[in-house]
Amino acid sequence: MLIELVLYLSVFGTLCWWLLVLFPWRPWSTREKIEILAHSKAIFSDDLSNITVLIPARNEGPYIRHTLHGVRAQGENVRIIVIDDQSVDDTAEQARQCGVQVLAGTAPPAGWSGKLWALEQGLREVKTHYTLLLDADIELAPGIISELRQKASNENLALVSLMAKPPMDNFIECLLMPAFIFFFRLLYPFELANKPGSSVAAAAGGCILVRTQALRSTGAFANLHDALIDDCTLAAHIKGSGAQTFIGLSHAARSHRGYHELKSIWEMVARTAFTQLRYSPILLVICTLTMISMFWMAPFAFMFSPGLEVYLVSILAWAAMFFTYLPTLIYYQRSPLWAGALPIIGILYLAMTWTSALRYWQGERALWKDRRYESKTNT
Repeated sequence: MLIELVLYLSVFGTLCWWLLVLFPWRPWSTREKIEILAHSKAIFSDDLSNITVLIPARNEGPYIRHTLHGVRAQGENVRIIVIDDQSVDDTAEQARQCGVQVLAGTAPPAGWSGKLWALEQGLREVKTHYTLLLDADIELAPGIISELRQKASNENLALVSLMAKPPMDNFIECLLMPAFIFFFRLLYPFELANKPGSSVAAAAGGCILVRTQALRSTGAFANLHDALIDDCTLAAHIKGSGAQTFIGLSHAARSHRGYHELKSIWEMVARTAFTQLRYSPILLVICTLTMISMFWMAPFAFMFSPGLEVYLVSILAWAAMFFTYLPTLIYYQRSPLWAGALPIIGILYLAMTWTSALRYWQGERALWKDRRYESKTNT
């Protein structure tokens, strides 16, 4: 009976992999992207006076200067506002030394996340047509802001977002960070997110160019003040208003915040993993069974029962796993052999999701930047 159950789950897992392959919107594809065109690389004097860059920063001293140098190299007359979210390090001093405006942020009101409250304070100072929301650890290659603005203008987009290239400088980053992008695109297929009329909406909070009027007309950050997945929530609000949005990959925006140990990535994922499942125990169980079936039962079905059919199930599972993960590895110039680690990667991300759920049931919705957000089980 147990062997039969395992085999059924193996077949189910293989079918799930091949559904991903056959979906017409190709969630595994890397075709949705924005790179710097050759002519843009030579444009360092673009007039960016219609853009204000808002950078919320809490204890970002090691990263903020590098980020600001990247923004200042984009062109002329861009206004940069750093909102110092009550940092206890030298974040504000580092920003002032770079010659940008620094706002001293106040403590977030009850029910607000720290980042969104910082952005709300910064938005009060914005008078330009566009607002660029930029995380304090994102380095922009010269010319990319002009590319974002050009795309927004040419395609009448209210929001354009880049999924920044994650750090991949050590073993743990190479193991888990490409998969982070891979899983995000499975959850929020970029083709559907970019399609008008689709219910899927997505953005990557590290780099978002948005029309200021569209931001304000949808209630800005007050309408999503307690959202932990604030980027996708913002995209949903703007798309829900009838405007068009775009999200894509890019090599021209990259995170320079390194993850030198498993714990740091674990905490980053666990912060919002159960939120992705809408805090639903049922969805958690479905997610668990699906991931175990896809990442373990299907590829290793041959270990549970002999037979040509069982070997075929495993072969088909491995083939689909490699096929779907390979575009991400190629895009980030990683060896295709990393696809062989997907069973380990999948079980690690599942464990992070369970960590997120257990913390939620214990009363902790999230812990980030030394701020604790309580769950409804503790309110």
